[in-house]
Amino acid sequence: MSLLFSKYTLNSPRGPLELANRIVVAPMCQYSANHGEATDWHLMHWGNLFNSGAALFIIEATGVTPEARITPACLGLWDDRTEAALKDKLTRARKLAPAMPVFIQLAHAGRKASSATPWDGGQLLPVDQGGWEMRAPSAIPQHEGERLPHEITKAELNDLIDAFVMAAKRADRIGLDGIELHSAHGYLLHQFLSPIANQRTDEYGGSFENRIRFPLELFTAVRAAYQGVLGIRISASDWIEGGWTHDDTAEFAKHLKPLGCDFVHISSGGISPKQKIELGPNYQVPFAKVVKDETGLSTMTVGLITDPHQAEAILQAGDADLVALARAFLYKPRWGWEAAAALERTVNANERYWRCLPRDAQAVFGNVKVGQR
Repeated sequence: MSLLFSKYTLNSPRGPLELANRIVVAPMCQYSANHGEATDWHLMHWGNLFNSGAALFIIEATGVTPEARITPACLGLWDDRTEAALKDKLTRARKLAPAMPVFIQLAHAGRKASSATPWDGGQLLPVDQGGWEMRAPSAIPQHEGERLPHEITKAELNDLIDAFVMAAKRADRIGLDGIELHSAHGYLLHQFLSPIANQRTDEYGGSFENRIRFPLELFTAVRAAYQGVLGIRISASDWIEGGWTHDDTAEFAKHLKPLGCDFVHISSGGISPKQKIELGPNYQVPFAKVVKDETGLSTMTVGLITDPHQAEAILQAGDADLVALARAFLYKPRWGWEAAAALERTVNANERYWRCLPRDAQAVFGNVKVGQR
């Protein structure tokens, strides 16, 4: 029996959410929004991947305020205008594909905000060239020589919590099935966790307990306002001496569990250009295993997972509960179909595509009759 194509249930205060299989399309920034509003690019992108054979799709990092965006072209959910645009494109995309749950990743870029898009160099944008003031736990730049971010005051922390809560309420109104809070890849919540970026001397900096304080307060507030599936993405290692570690991640997750965390999505890196990541297939899977084993939380793993048998082996070993892919789906938008064929399982797909498969792979769509006139 294939575990990759077995059902999985995520539980929340609202009730259980059943996934048709264990394949997740991880959030991927598209840098294609118009002042935070979803565009036709998102309509095309989402509609395409809703037909991927995956059981869950997570919308890209979405800024909870204009200043929370990584770039001026990033998606947002901070007012009625951005909410309406996202709802319109999501509703239309869903009509073009089989039904599947959709989550959104709510985010704040912190000191990595106000940047150019990757294809324009990704550098920090000056204020007079479309940039803005970045905010961070401490006035420490991401790269040496960059302008300093504004150190967030205690009063401003409350404003940030309010922004996340309001975005969560908007996501609920839109009809999204779940929320992932972005606490990875060197963005704001990760910056609070990591001693590399957080050098505050108040109750939000210094010790481990102090550094996790704000992320826990924010999670608690969102959980109180949102009853759907709620989880968090965490960088399990800074890949730098003196940084955040996988043991820290497991302990942080233990604090999240009693607050009503429904899943953890384990990634790594992003806090410093000095990181030394040991890249290779499954390179982040051991981090996910530690968290899963020590907390019992539903755990997603991600990172250089490209082959169906590789994904199956991860689940068979008990290293994670769900397998997320990102760039592999951009290169092969029907990766889920290929996985089903390789593992002799089936997926749901739009009937308009049923006749596209090679004859020896027809079983991927189950007992459908593919006639031709």
